[in-house]
Amino acid sequence: MSHHDLVVIGTGSGNTFLDERFAGLDVALVEHGVFGGTCLNVGCIPTKMYVYAADVAETVRHAHTYGVDASIDKIRWTDIRDRVFGRIDPISAGGREYRVERSPNVTVYFGHARFTGERELAVDRTDGSGTEVVTADRVVIAAGSRPSIPPVVAASGVPFETSDTVMRIDAVPRRLAILGSGFIGSEFAHVFSALGAEVTVIARGPRLLRHLDDTISERFTEIAAARWDVRLGRQVTALSGDGTGGGGEVTITLDDGSQVVADTLLVATGRIPNGDRMDLDRAGITVHADGRVAVDEFQRSVSAENVWALGDVSSPHQLKHVANHEAKIVGHNLGNPAELRATNHDLVPSAVFTEPQIAAVGLTESEAREQGLDVTVKVQNYGDVAYGWAMEDRTGLCKIVAEKGTGRLLGAHILGPQASTLIQQLIQAMVFGQDARALATQQYWIHPALPEVVENALLGLEI
Repeated sequence: MSHHDLVVIGTGSGNTFLDERFAGLDVALVEHGVFGGTCLNVGCIPTKMYVYAADVAETVRHAHTYGVDASIDKIRWTDIRDRVFGRIDPISAGGREYRVERSPNVTVYFGHARFTGERELAVDRTDGSGTEVVTADRVVIAAGSRPSIPPVVAASGVPFETSDTVMRIDAVPRRLAILGSGFIGSEFAHVFSALGAEVTVIARGPRLLRHLDDTISERFTEIAAARWDVRLGRQVTALSGDGTGGGGEVTITLDDGSQVVADTLLVATGRIPNGDRMDLDRAGITVHADGRVAVDEFQRSVSAENVWALGDVSSPHQLKHVANHEAKIVGHNLGNPAELRATNHDLVPSAVFTEPQIAAVGLTESEAREQGLDVTVKVQNYGDVAYGWAMEDRTGLCKIVAEKGTGRLLGAHILGPQASTLIQQLIQAMVFGQDARALATQQYWIHPALPEVVENALLGLEI
């Protein structure tokens, strides 16, 4: 049995706060997957590198719109893949080497951690060499999440890919079926269709990206249906076949009797917090109904003393920028018990790097009205401003929700090129309490730059 001052479970955001402040402590890191966590290895960073390649391909395809004749000679998938992981894998390996070889106060355990008692863990070694019992004065759970697999898929025995695996396949499938209508499915639909696959998206609900504002979700669903084979309001009832992109195929039967035949099936139906695999109850650690570790505003377990949690395993927001914020809070609070800082989950922005790009912050129009707020809304099309003309954009929009009388910004929702960049000025205005009228009129807006779509949306609000 080994005892440590601090044990951190997970090497994603959980590894980021272990700086010089902890150099005097005996620290343990536990990792049962690839060092560096979801975002680095199978999430936001590699996916956006693929998205950029997809964006380039789409730019070439549509170059004729601007009087430039161009064509794609070839998609070199393995070159795209190897560019991505030629960058990612060395970063992961470097992080591992740093902690194992050059962090003298840190012991790294490679294996799956499960609680056997109060701040007591059994770590089943990844290499199969046995189990190590580890105890600690304090424990931070940063164990992340994993892809959710619907029972009908799991029970079928049909091979499938997830976001954890699909980026490393050897070739672009000719026909790709995506089960799921959220941000993961929407991003990969863009990537693979841009790089040559025939994409079918199967959605349980009436629209894609239903968590977004209705105007954005409806517009995106229309755009997606024109680009991909989108099956709305459908449940999968059966699967058969052996398709994994290696010459076989999979047949997906839907509840209306129709079938989708594909070479590869990508399951993108969300992610599950990993706490359910850690025997948390044996340590008295309470979880929410959805499996997230229950924490207070300081990221402490609400039920177990000297246990903290952060990131996907506990957070209501499965976003890297949120996990990093929570890690900073935990890092501070571990060293400053008399001056605890609270996590700020207000105005958490998000983006979907599909085509077109989408970004959002704050309340949707429906949420604002459900709260009884007196709202004013303006939807401004990209095509109404000069740079939108230059782009020949016919689908992009900026929607702003504000409070009548005060001009208080309640929510912002953008669909179109550079959405994740354009929304940042609105995030800043909302965080610092700048009202819509002041934001629109008390600064210069470069003409004819794309941010004018935001300016015009603000000016169009009936405050």
